[in-house]
Amino acid sequence: MNAKKLIGNKAFYKMVLGITVPIIIQNGITNFVNLLDNVMVGRLGTEQLSGVGIANQLIFVFTLCLFGGLSGAGIFTAQFFGKGDHEGLRYSVRFKLYSVLLILAVGGAILIPFGEDLITLFLTENDTTADAAMTLFYGREYLKVALIALVPMALTQVYANTLRETGETVPPMVASVSAVGTNALFNWLLIFGVGPFPALGVVGAAWGTVIARVVELSIVMIWSHTHTRKVPYFKGLYRSPRIPLALVGQIFVITLPLMVNELLWSSGMTVLNQCYSTRGLVAVAAVNIAVTVANVFNIVYMSMGSAVAIIVGNQLGAGQIEEAKDTDRKILAFSCVLCTATGVVMAAMAPLFTVFYNVTEDVKTLAAVMIVVYAVMMPFSSFAHNCYFTLRSGGQTFITFLFDSAFVWAVSVPTGLILSRLTDLPIIPLFIVCMSLELGKCVIGFFMLRSGKWARKLV
Repeated sequence: MNAKKLIGNKAFYKMVLGITVPIIIQNGITNFVNLLDNVMVGRLGTEQLSGVGIANQLIFVFTLCLFGGLSGAGIFTAQFFGKGDHEGLRYSVRFKLYSVLLILAVGGAILIPFGEDLITLFLTENDTTADAAMTLFYGREYLKVALIALVPMALTQVYANTLRETGETVPPMVASVSAVGTNALFNWLLIFGVGPFPALGVVGAAWGTVIARVVELSIVMIWSHTHTRKVPYFKGLYRSPRIPLALVGQIFVITLPLMVNELLWSSGMTVLNQCYSTRGLVAVAAVNIAVTVANVFNIVYMSMGSAVAIIVGNQLGAGQIEEAKDTDRKILAFSCVLCTATGVVMAAMAPLFTVFYNVTEDVKTLAAVMIVVYAVMMPFSSFAHNCYFTLRSGGQTFITFLFDSAFVWAVSVPTGLILSRLTDLPIIPLFIVCMSLELGKCVIGFFMLRSGKWARKLV
């Protein structure tokens, strides 16, 4: 391929950065505060850190299901906006609201009665009875309160995703920045009991999250409904519950594979983390630290995925098929270059991130090595992630299902289960082998994108 096809002009990068920088700022602050929260909980001890980490792994599955449930309608949101059809866009937002209510009901029906049993799956005979009991206690107490935050978080995603998909990236950023500041403040006050506030430990961390999610939802809803000249599709959103039946069917056909994909992918990642947990609570704590740190740096390619969904989706909706293909190639190349540089910085800083945790030296050493592994894999993760969003932007949701979750369950999960159950392979080699399987997805994604069949106008 001609290298010039991978490089855009100044106007191109200005457009891409105009979309991605607010998202990077928003996600960057969010994940940095998550890192601070993780450090605060880590100051309490290994059992507290492990318990909260396991509980958040369960919430992670819910979050990804929510993402999948909204993604299908989001494809239509982006394309309706590109077409200039505000009524159609309004229908897609209503579909998102119905999806959120259904996902909340199903998630609550699973996590409320069975949360403790699910946490127990991460505790193995390699842990002492006392350590396992304390980890279970902290995880259960945290989860009870953290589940409350799922309601405002889900509703926020409906509004924030819609705004991003229509190019309004600043209001969600402002809401998120306000929320993470609130989260950091109340976590500090409620975890350690500063001033008149009680020292609630891990429960304080959960309440800090609840308060922050309510703040975030309030800001994004108020802005959306008081700026209807800029976002006219929010005007009259609740005047009618109506969605044309034909459109419901069309969105559902696109959404179902995405939601099933996110459910299977996130549960697959949870199974892999359970495989790592067979090496003891030391591994659980190390993975928790490494994932939290990696998320701070992963915002680069995550935000580029959002750029693909927004820019390419808008171009497809406007019928600009060749322009969409050209834009997609250049965004993917730009993302891989940025992530190579980001990975170098992340690897160099790996040992520094573990200094602030009140955990054993074994946990710190393992976490630092895992962070380096994440750094090395970042360019490849970037390519695979953006391949997913490219396929999704053209409505190829069944293909994305095969590309994403089918790969995890056919390759990654069996590998993790076999190596963790049938061998004595230490945690670091086990982790490296499972992470390196991402290279297979890159090869598959390259050929899928090369065919060009993903580029379709849906509306």
